[in-house]
Amino acid sequence: MMKLATLAALVGSAAAFAPAPTGRVATTVSETKADLQVLAQKANPVIKFFDPLNLAEAEFWGTSNESTIGFIRESEVKHGRIAMFAFVGYIVHANGITWPWAMTLAGDPFPKVSSAPEAWDAIPEAAKWQIMMFIGFLEFWRESQCGTHYMKGGKIGYYPPFDAKFIPGGALNLYNPFPRKDIAVMTDEKKEKRLVAEINNGRLAMLGIFGFISEGATEGAVPALKGIIPHYDGDVMAPFAHSIFPEIAALN
Repeated sequence: MMKLATLAALVGSAAAFAPAPTGRVATTVSETKADLQVLAQKANPVIKFFDPLNLAEAEFWGTSNESTIGFIRESEVKHGRIAMFAFVGYIVHANGITWPWAMTLAGDPFPKVSSAPEAWDAIPEAAKWQIMMFIGFLEFWRESQCGTHYMKGGKIGYYPPFDAKFIPGGALNLYNPFPRKDIAVMTDEKKEKRLVAEINNGRLAMLGIFGFISEGATEGAVPALKGIIPHYDGDVMAPFAHSIFPEIAALN
């Protein structure tokens, strides 16, 4: 799972340098370059507005500038969250920490390895596809149940709760899964402050996980991690041992 998370972080790494969300409260439903400049000051008062690729003025796929900013902002928040999972997961695997129960129905244990990419390589292909499909389901739920879409003025980073008819007790709810009253009554100002913190943590996590992966792939690439991150002989850009595309092509 860690290699998959790392690959996803790669897609979002460019967005990590686009300014963060609107400077208004979290319930705001429009995004402009001016909004990004306001929040960039809050996210990093030293660097402030930093957009070397001029993404804040882009118009992807023939959409409006505001729609494009919504897409980029959602991408950054989403991949920042994935990178935070990846960063912690890498450390967990590197220290040989696993679940105490069997990994498969056949009784195979979870692999004890020295790095997260090695753990990914050691699990069965079927398990990798299960993880991929579960992530695909989460993405589908975000896109289909969010109400107003983030490219049309919807809230950035919002994840819709699961209907209790399908997921009893909200076990998969990604926001406040174990209902806490202090979170449920949080003010918009506090939500905005926490969103800024999440953006910054996500950016750091993207840099951090790529530091781990880079040092593992090329020893000495990150001098501060030399001798700490073990060398990885696999291909960090190949999540599956065998590509399914040749088999798909053979069906035609």
